[in-house]
Amino acid sequence: MNPTVRRLAFATLLAAGLPVAAQSLHKVDPQQLNDYWILLNHKVDVDVPNSARNVNQPGCAAVSYMIGSDGLPRDLKVEKVFPEGDFGKIAMSAVSDFHYGPALTNQHHEPVATYYVVPFNAPTDPSGQQKVMAPCQLPGYQS
Repeated sequence: MNPTVRRLAFATLLAAGLPVAAQSLHKVDPQQLNDYWILLNHKVDVDVPNSARNVNQPGCAAVSYMIGSDGLPRDLKVEKVFPEGDFGKIAMSAVSDFHYGPALTNQHHEPVATYYVVPFNAPTDPSGQQKVMAPCQLPGYQS
């Protein structure tokens, strides 16, 4: 077979398999993420607009994303915002600045899909924080 035809056939097969590979991405609950990836930075740069809707009250925003094999977030998407307002833009800005390192059990740097709930104006006690963050929990991630 001609080398050019062989390359074209391989590229076609590879492209046909990409949607299947994307669908099989392992979804990981945020509570279990440390089994795969460990957040390395605990301070992030966040873009906060000068004026925004509903940012003075307690609320949350859930951002879904994939952690690539290099430990950087990709395919970020604001999934939920409660209450309605501009929390999503701010949360997206924070999550886009995350940097991860592989856990010891993730020696092959397996990419995973996960999400992060950013609380806003939440009380300092854990039960109060959970109450503010509860509306932004996403279904479909194994726990």
